[in-house]
Amino acid sequence: MKAFGKILGLGLLGLLLIIVALGFALTHLFDPNDYKDEIRQLARDKAHVELTLNGDIGWSLFPWLGLELHDASIATLTAPKQPFADLQMLGLSVRVLPLLRREVQMSDVRVEGLNLTLARDEHGHGNWEDIGKPLPAQTGAPADAPAQAPAEPTSTPSDSGSERSVKLDIDSLTVNNARVQYTDAKSGQAFSAESIQLSTGPVHEGANIPLKASAFLSASQPNIKARTELAGELRFDRKLKRYNFEDMRLSGETSGEPLAGKTMTFSAQGQLLVDLAANVASWSGLKVSANQMRALGELNVRDLDKTPQLSGGLSIAQFDLRTFLDGIGHPLPATNDPTVFGKLELVSRLQGTPNSLTLEDLAVKLDDSGFSGRVAIEDFAKQALRLQLKGDTFDADRYLPAKSEEAKGATAARQAEVKQQEASAVAGAGTSPLPNAPTQVAWSNDKLLPVDRLRALDLQADIAFGSLTLDKLPISDAQLAVTGQGGLVTLQTLRGGLYNGSFDAKGTVDVRPAVPQIGISTKINRVPVEHFIKAEGKEQAPPVKGLLTLSSDLTATGNSQKALIDTLNGAANFTINDGVLVNANLEQQLCQAIATLNRKSLSGEPRGKDTPFEELRGSLVIRNGVASNPDLKARIPGLTVNGQGDLDLRVLGMDYNVGVIVEGDQRAMPDPACQVNERFVGIEVPLRCRGPLELGAKACRLDQEGLGKVAAKLAGNRLKDKIDEKLGDKVSPELKDALKGLFKR
Repeated sequence: MKAFGKILGLGLLGLLLIIVALGFALTHLFDPNDYKDEIRQLARDKAHVELTLNGDIGWSLFPWLGLELHDASIATLTAPKQPFADLQMLGLSVRVLPLLRREVQMSDVRVEGLNLTLARDEHGHGNWEDIGKPLPAQTGAPADAPAQAPAEPTSTPSDSGSERSVKLDIDSLTVNNARVQYTDAKSGQAFSAESIQLSTGPVHEGANIPLKASAFLSASQPNIKARTELAGELRFDRKLKRYNFEDMRLSGETSGEPLAGKTMTFSAQGQLLVDLAANVASWSGLKVSANQMRALGELNVRDLDKTPQLSGGLSIAQFDLRTFLDGIGHPLPATNDPTVFGKLELVSRLQGTPNSLTLEDLAVKLDDSGFSGRVAIEDFAKQALRLQLKGDTFDADRYLPAKSEEAKGATAARQAEVKQQEASAVAGAGTSPLPNAPTQVAWSNDKLLPVDRLRALDLQADIAFGSLTLDKLPISDAQLAVTGQGGLVTLQTLRGGLYNGSFDAKGTVDVRPAVPQIGISTKINRVPVEHFIKAEGKEQAPPVKGLLTLSSDLTATGNSQKALIDTLNGAANFTINDGVLVNANLEQQLCQAIATLNRKSLSGEPRGKDTPFEELRGSLVIRNGVASNPDLKARIPGLTVNGQGDLDLRVLGMDYNVGVIVEGDQRAMPDPACQVNERFVGIEVPLRCRGPLELGAKACRLDQEGLGKVAAKLAGNRLKDKIDEKLGDKVSPELKDALKGLFKR
């Protein structure tokens, strides 16, 4: 037995020496470079690719099956002169004996200068789609060729299982200076990844594989470039179809047309999992940053084999939105308050598909305001935006676009005009000349509507505010519902409480025509009118106080305040109850008129500066920015007021003729000059009011011409009384009337 073992050992040793000798002979006596043509033909016949070997082939046989290619390229058989891949060097080696156990044990794999060119033609056909396909002439057999029996299966289920169980073992993989380029002739798009560097640690299935990669990425439409670095540990299980990328860290910076020349730095971290057997993927421990914005969360995707469904959560820490947008080349327009958009943070659950995204259970903090609810983009292509939000408090005025210098100049010019006329009116205390009609335009030419965005808008919004400030009006429990589709924006409702009153507005904005068209209906119920007519930038009391009830239906065209007012048309009805004409003693002016008719002078100073009234009402017919008011009526204690006139909304001016029927000085100790006798009963004292609306009743003066007619009428009445007194019943009524008519003429 010992002899047999010795003989067997010597036999095995001899066999090993023979194999080693054979390997040495093959590698030293057999040069594969002498068979390049045969290798190319073998690639054509078996792999159906055009292989070009411009460099040397280096190889080894035992104990490593080694291969080293230099300056090689691969093309399809249909375009052999247009290689889609070429490389400077490929080096790899495989242990021979483990191959017998279906184990692939490789040393370091190195790829230098790989250049991969992918392209789609005008018909959408990609050059990579022909890889491994024979030429069309080779796809069919000659007509006279004998029919062949179906080929026997080359593998059995057990064979397939053996193939799937092949173990992979690579010491490392290194790719240096690789490049991938993709072009699409039909769309004109082009993408590229250049200076690709990839290195890994030992590659073992089911074990973590350290990985580092970097590349420079670019796209043509729009023109954008990025530098990226990727690191982490990759684990895969081919049998279970599970792929993990643990401790993934992606970072870099990007610039280009979308960023308007600015540069954005970015990073992303987390644990990635793709399970193709279950058709799910996840990104847990998500950390994302872009410049100063930071976000945390997790994402899950299911139904990878169908329409992927996204779910998860996202939290964005507080950051300066204005600075962030400016840093990525999309600065916000100037606003009335330059500090707004300085603080933004949100928390939300996410739901989505490849064409939609929904933020559920959304909580947002914007500056001093908080919102909760739901925001959804139902269709990315159509920009279909859906909003269901509830806010605590929001000052919309702070976020409105700031006035241009031109608009500020126009406002200043009008304020100067009003101030000048107001000073004259106050100095004259009602005796100065009638103020001139204002001439300075009160409205801005600044654009109001983003027409292009509204035309593309697909919007459904339902927003509630605990407190909303709009045009300096504090609206409580505000409700806003608006829709937009194809350039037609419909304000379904805007309602709320206002200074213990209420208001409701509806309307449309139609930007489908070249010039936007606007229609609006409003109802205001018992809201203090003084809050609507405060002079801008001034602290003094408004000219009128009282509770306003108004209904209106208005239309206009244009895209600026001035254009809208110039084309304003419609109708309105208004009532002001329990009001006061501030700093305007209308009763004193009427006493002055009565004293004039009595040919007396007032003996005392005015005792009050305001004129209270019970009701002021009327209707307006508006034509191209001028509102005609034919039926102004007011109820003032001791007075009855009727008037008619125009409100020129273009310059915020008024021009009214007012008639006042007086009862005289109703005070406990009336001024003797202001006493009303029987001759004044039913007499209407005329006033003329003209000037800026801000002056209110301070712009009213006695109509001297009209007052002269009243005096003439009073004189005629007095003469008739004397005729009656002298003639008594001695003259027939016909003669009396004739005499009265004669004297009247």
